Order: sequence, then structure tokens, then C-alpha cells
Amino acid sequence: MASQSRDVTEYPFVFFPVGLNLRGRTCVVIGAADDREAIEKEEALREVGADVVRITDPAALRDEDLSGAFFVISTPQDDALSARLRDLADAHRFLLCAIDQPKHGFVAMQAIVKAGPVRVAISTGGIAPGVGRTLKAALQGTLDATFVRFIDCINVQRERNRSLYSESKDRRAEMLRIAEGFEVDVSVRYPQWFEDELALGRPQVR
Repeated sequence: MASQSRDVTEYPFVFFPVGLNLRGRTCVVIGAADDREAIEKEEALREVGADVVRITDPAALRDEDLSGAFFVISTPQDDALSARLRDLADAHRFLLCAIDQPKHGFVAMQAIVKAGPVRVAISTGGIAPGVGRTLKAALQGTLDATFVRFIDCINVQRERNRSLYSESKDRRAEMLRIAEGFEVDVSVRYPQWFEDELALGRPQVR
């Protein structure tokens, strides 16, 4: 079957989605003390067990402040700072996220939906952050306390099955069978201007 992928030149900053195990890793967050984005990123890193170093005065940043860093997040919209950080990242081999400046970084932050141990990451490649927020809100509202309880029950059953089928070739099948009957319904509504575009035969889709 032919690939449905589009030419990456259409979207020059498409990132490959991954999850990072940052427990015990040194992560640096650069951004003013009252920068909401920097504060949120620091909290999110601490939540997953990272060792966070917070730099609140980007102008006073020294190269050695990033010594031993595994992951660096910079929130200022400062092209010169981001270019400097990219040079340091290349030299010292740390991961870099320059918020809203994808040409400088290796990592793009995603909108995260949290429900117990479940994490759903959403990215629009920086093209439509409003769409990302809407998707996040819809999913967050759906994956509620009942969903978390469901996941907790699956975890308990999973541990039981691990013992019951410890030597069975069907163990994985039994693990998957736990979630049989779980379904998700998705619906999308588009703004009228886009419906009008579709009615006129645009946009062209390859």
C-alpha cells in the first residue's frame, strides 16, 4: 500500500514524538522568575523525577551553568540566546527545547493530557496551538476519575495475570483481553469558514 505521508518540506519542523525518562537527570529551565511557561515546565519536570536547575536571569547565563545537563528548556523569545544554546547543545550533547523557536531545538513540547498514569501527548507542530488546546480540553474532560479507576483496576488485574500466566505463551493475549469492551467515541466540528472552503472544493488535498 502506498505511503500516505506528505513531503516533510511542507512542514519543516515536524518532530518525532517520544517519551523521556528524566528521573535523576539534570534538567535546566531558563526563563524569568515570573514566566508562567518556565514555571509550568519546571513543575512538570519535577513531577517526573528530574533534578531541575532553574535559571531566572537569562542574561547572566554562563556556559558552565549547563555543564552536565541532559535536557534544557528555554522560554525567552530571544533568537540570539536560542542560537547560543543550540551551539552549546551541539558541543555538549544535551537535548534542547527553545519554546516557539523550533529551528534552534531538538525537542518540541507537547500539550499533555494526564489521567492517573496515562499521558496523551498532542502536537500540531507549532502550526495551530489553539487546536491543540481544544483537543487537550476535550480529552481531559473525557479521561476523568472513572477512567482513572478503570486503569487502576486493569493494573490490579494485570498483576494477577502476571502470576497466573507467568509461564504461558498466552500471557500477552490475556493481558490484552482485560481491556476488551473499552471504546472511545470521537467527533469533530469545524468552523463555518472551513466548511465554506470545503464546499468550494478547497483546500486541495493530495
